[in-house]
Amino acid sequence: SACAALLVLLMLQWGAETIYHVGNDGHGEDHASAYPIEMDNAEEETEAQEEGPSFADMLAQADVEKGAKVFSKCKACHKLEAGKNGVGPSLFNIVDRAIASSEGFGYSDVVKGLGGNWGVEELNSFLAKPKDYAPGTKMSFSGLKKETDRANLISYLQTIK
Repeated sequence: SACAALLVLLMLQWGAETIYHVGNDGHGEDHASAYPIEMDNAEEETEAQEEGPSFADMLAQADVEKGAKVFSKCKACHKLEAGKNGVGPSLFNIVDRAIASSEGFGYSDVVKGLGGNWGVEELNSFLAKPKDYAPGTKMSFSGLKKETDRANLISYLQTIK
């Protein structure tokens, strides 16, 4: 019975190898698969993004009302009233305001060291992924992936003065 079991096992292995074999079989190295599988490629994605409109164009066409809806993701930590900080600093008049300049808010050393102003490009980069823009920031938000959401939000924040 042990020999019979071994014989069955060898026949199953031979059958499986015959059915699922992916060797060369004389087709050369450049033969195509019957079902090609397309893979997401970060390089192609980057090229596709570069072909689209620039962020300045997106900002010019941004929807302030949609930006107000995007702000709902921010309002748990940020206030829009002047001088009123929450978990995060007040975003009143944030566009073109000096970085780390909200009175009474305890910024991380990383953000204090950035210098400059919160211009449109700086806000766009920061909002895309805060931890990449300012490694070590206290802001735990992962970022807004969609460029249109960032454009709409920045357009909305430009109205808060």
